[in-house]
Amino acid sequence: MLIKQKSLQGRESDEIIYGALDLGTNNCRLLLAVPAGDGFQVVDAFSRMTRLGEGLGNSDILCPAAIDRTLAALTFCAHKLKRRQVRRLRAVATEACRRAANCGDFLVQVKAETGLTLEIITSHEEACLAMAGCAPLLTVEPADALVFDIGGGSTELIRVGGTGDQRRILQVLSVPLGVVTMAERFGEQLHDPDGHERVVASAADQLRSFDPDHSLSDLARSGRLQMLGTSGTVTTLAGIHLDLARYDRAQVDGLTMSFATIEAVSDKLLHSSFEQRARHPCIGRERADLVVAGCAILAAICRLWPTGHLRVADRGVREGILLSMMRADRAEKSP
Repeated sequence: MLIKQKSLQGRESDEIIYGALDLGTNNCRLLLAVPAGDGFQVVDAFSRMTRLGEGLGNSDILCPAAIDRTLAALTFCAHKLKRRQVRRLRAVATEACRRAANCGDFLVQVKAETGLTLEIITSHEEACLAMAGCAPLLTVEPADALVFDIGGGSTELIRVGGTGDQRRILQVLSVPLGVVTMAERFGEQLHDPDGHERVVASAADQLRSFDPDHSLSDLARSGRLQMLGTSGTVTTLAGIHLDLARYDRAQVDGLTMSFATIEAVSDKLLHSSFEQRARHPCIGRERADLVVAGCAILAAICRLWPTGHLRVADRGVREGILLSMMRADRAEKSP
């Protein structure tokens, strides 16, 4: 599948621009693209941290400050969609909106102020879209794969079997473990080695239900399971590992990282101060208090399914949305 950048100037006037908007617990992301072969070329992209799920674990409602931040980001997205003359759009919302008691009012406000209609998707569909976006990074062997997405409010685990056209999703689980909710719940415990270990153990207990018969862990230990991670956590660790002066998707997407490397980078972050993390070009101030929570969730995943290495994906739900819309349109046009 082709995913590459394309300038607006190089676009044919009759090409349809497709848009995918993913509003998560932590980020608002927009990706615009035109079809290219069996994939697409990126025309434009936007990402802003909104922390829509701030305080959601304690109150079950979206707080006014988080709503204001998110509306500002969505308004920017709406302007970009209009300026780019996007003809096909799917805009989805995930865990924060699934959980919030006042989500209905929020969606009405979004429509009134931005013109955007957000669709709340289930955790299962979220996982399927993430899988569709990441599938090109899976290798032919081993046939069995574990794909995971550590989000702001939840973590999705996806078991995949088969190869090529026969590859299919066998099992999906969404666990309410996310970097925002974990950071708010455990706070300073995450930055103390003993406390961090307790958080990792707690996360592993919740994730263990995905593999009750230990069949996945057995495959991992025997070298018959591949692992693919798509999330800000794994891409951030990859950027730090590569010692990037500025985050570069081209160097991160598709990178293979050993568990030893992941542990070393995570340990470095655990023993860093907030300011030290904030100054890193692959983290920044907005995410400095969240990245260690992500490390704890990732450590639990690595502990349960010790494949020894994983592949990093800087792609996911948005790419899955774009590919599904383009394939549906091609099928409709086919005789």
